[in-house]
Amino acid sequence: MSDALDRLDLLDLDDDLDGDDRLLRDTVRKFADDRLRPNIRQWFEDGTLPARELAQEFGALGVLGMHLEGYGCAGAKASQYGLACAEIEAVDSGLRSLVSVQGSLAMFCIWKYGSEDQKQQWLPGMAKGELLGCFGLTEPDAGSDPAGMRTRAVRDGDDWVLNGSKMWITNGSLADVAVVWARTDDGVRGFLVEKGTKGFTTQDVHHKISLRASVTSELVLDDVRVPESSRLPEGLGLKAPLGALSEARYGIVWGVTGAARDALASALDYAGERTQFDKPIAGFQLTQKKFADLAVALQHTQLTAARIGALKDAGRVRPHHISFGKFSNVRTALEICREARSILGGSGITTEYPVLRHAVNLETVYTYEGTHEVHTLVLGSKLTGLDAFR
Repeated sequence: MSDALDRLDLLDLDDDLDGDDRLLRDTVRKFADDRLRPNIRQWFEDGTLPARELAQEFGALGVLGMHLEGYGCAGAKASQYGLACAEIEAVDSGLRSLVSVQGSLAMFCIWKYGSEDQKQQWLPGMAKGELLGCFGLTEPDAGSDPAGMRTRAVRDGDDWVLNGSKMWITNGSLADVAVVWARTDDGVRGFLVEKGTKGFTTQDVHHKISLRASVTSELVLDDVRVPESSRLPEGLGLKAPLGALSEARYGIVWGVTGAARDALASALDYAGERTQFDKPIAGFQLTQKKFADLAVALQHTQLTAARIGALKDAGRVRPHHISFGKFSNVRTALEICREARSILGGSGITTEYPVLRHAVNLETVYTYEGTHEVHTLVLGSKLTGLDAFR
């Protein structure tokens, strides 16, 4: 596979990595190859994941909330976090989701919008993977339009009482703390709801075809009472959860390049070994055209990720940059995986090879953290100055 990865780097992008970047990338890649890759096929087929065990291993690796400062977080560059996301998603999108929901959603919300006491209580343990978090914004009837959320929080003396439900929540049933967004009389507010709080229950979503190596849950809040100290003091209005989503979407922009790269490298290795008409299928013109098209498309996604990473490192990234990356990279990565599957023929539909697994996972990534249509309209609004959401 390493030879295939080298051949896929037609523009020598690897040469742009400095020593620290390369060391981080190689460290995460080795962990992914040694610990994750040998097990992902079984985890995917069984629809299970040793998430708590892996979270602690990811914590020891230093990738949980790695782009945040203080509280046990590494304070890495945004582009370094992107490199880590690409290596983890090169094994499976579900594994990258575990990391990004923990760090870019749950931890980010506490780090950005929480009180000092909340940060001290949760972030060090979350950075180590000893505590897990989840992010509760999406509801059964409020997905692309979070302003339509029905979950309510009502002030009652020194407490808040929450009622409602959240859906499609990664790590939901595992989380020690849920960041829950709810309507109040003063607008949308964020709350920290601890596991075991009376009236707070979860139920996992089963029978998934995609992201099977990931825990997806429904959160139910039935007269859940939390103290005022559980409210995120800076988590005010919809801009707060949308800001967190931009963090998570940024990880996706990089992560999907890893999934596409892994699918294409697998197809390249297969085509060099699969013989038809007395020679490897890699030697046929139609197959080489596929590889040329797909390799160029892959490098486009990597260039896009690198550019957005540079903007983020410089403090210049804006929501439309993130939408550009998710719109372009997820669509392209999905197309790469689908076409790479065709090179493997019948072998491509089994879990012996990762290609179709990546493709079905990316079907979900295409939809979550802002659907492809939503990012289309973000870009359309930026280009025309007109809002077409309503």
